[in-house]
Amino acid sequence: MRNYQQFYIDGKWVAPHSLKTLEVMNPAVDEVAGTIALGGQEDVNAAVAAAKQAFISYSQTTREERVELLQRIAAVYETRLEDMAHAISEEMGAPLETLAKPLQATSGLMHLMTAAQTLKQLDFEEDLGTSRVFKEPVGVCGLITPWNWPANQIACKVAPALAAGCTMVLKPSEVAPFSAHIFAEILHEAGVPAGVFNLVDGDGPSVGAALSSHPDVEMVSFTGSTRAGTLVSKAAADTVKRVALELGGKSANILLDDADFEQAVTHGVISMMGNTGQSCNAPSRMLVPESRLAEVEAIAQAVVSQIVVGDPQAPETTMGPLASRVHFDKVQSLIRKGIDDGAHLVCGGEGRPDGLDKGCYARPTIFSRVSNEMTIAQEEIFGPVLCILPYSDEEEAVRIANDSIYGLSGYVSAGSLERARAVAGRLRTGNVHLNCAGVDPAAPFGGYKQSGLGREWGAHGIGEFLEVKAMMGYNEA
Repeated sequence: MRNYQQFYIDGKWVAPHSLKTLEVMNPAVDEVAGTIALGGQEDVNAAVAAAKQAFISYSQTTREERVELLQRIAAVYETRLEDMAHAISEEMGAPLETLAKPLQATSGLMHLMTAAQTLKQLDFEEDLGTSRVFKEPVGVCGLITPWNWPANQIACKVAPALAAGCTMVLKPSEVAPFSAHIFAEILHEAGVPAGVFNLVDGDGPSVGAALSSHPDVEMVSFTGSTRAGTLVSKAAADTVKRVALELGGKSANILLDDADFEQAVTHGVISMMGNTGQSCNAPSRMLVPESRLAEVEAIAQAVVSQIVVGDPQAPETTMGPLASRVHFDKVQSLIRKGIDDGAHLVCGGEGRPDGLDKGCYARPTIFSRVSNEMTIAQEEIFGPVLCILPYSDEEEAVRIANDSIYGLSGYVSAGSLERARAVAGRLRTGNVHLNCAGVDPAAPFGGYKQSGLGREWGAHGIGEFLEVKAMMGYNEA
């Protein structure tokens, strides 16, 4: 049983102002895994004050000092990889051996190492006309992170903020807070100066809103649902602070008629079902030529039959539970909606998989012959539910792909890279994966439309935490 009853403020673990606590559930068994304290306005005020004071000196550190700090953090993080993986598996159900260790925990290390390497090469000054333009840290930042990729989302905000010279207050998800406390321990051991990084647990209406509206917070970076992102934007508006949002997605995966269908369908299903479908960039709409629909259904069903759903601690498990009972109920209701709307159920459906009588386990589900007007094709399900949509020609495929309020990611498979590039260029999304390409930590990550504002990862991620200052006449003779 884990019990985190303190917050990390000004380089110390301190007691909260109130004694309100929250039970954190293990979704694999639907039982309490630990407790956390819930913060409020007073805790946020203390953390922001510490960050504001620390900004005076930390913002003046050199590039070399910040590179060295990030490298120290990465070195300590590496020694805590096992601890991080176990925490993530426990709090949100990621299978330990197939996901929590190799991907979830290591993604945080990846962002730390990428930020350090990127910082070495980043230009903070340039001459334009007779002026010199400087890039400077934006100030105190409020970081609000989700439960689905906890270490990844914490690191891809904290690392660039540190690289830029900013100070910060982190509010991790109250659904998956264990990994955030381990992250704070890592930063403390690595010698992050007091006040530069602070952590306050809490929910969105209390701590999230307090951070977003705080007059001494210059920027808020939020990852989560589009609905919650709009609330963050509204709370931030009165103080005209910078807002970065990484929100929902309903990404289209276009298989063109000359693609390798065995490879593309297999990759698409595995990518969709990974992390139990709880990834904002998951390829949840597979668009295929209508003449190949039966073939695609057969391949997809065969791939799903190889998925092992079960105990996250079992080494053979490839899919764990959904992260909470509330989320389980939401996914179940959308599966029922797909059935009611007449989509063809290829496999899966409502309820738990056979042999699992407790826990938040969902059945890997594939719907086919889906029209893009159906709820399951438009709403982000955020569970192991793939929709297969037929199209008549390339023009219709592009039209269907772009017919969404979201624009986070996209996927295109074709017989040639040139053809894949041409179709990808027409998609209104922030990322496009060509011919089963994976993610690139050096590339910007973020979306168009209601998928968000700004970018994370690499140089673009650091740039979100920088202000631009022009000194006129700097280069006058």
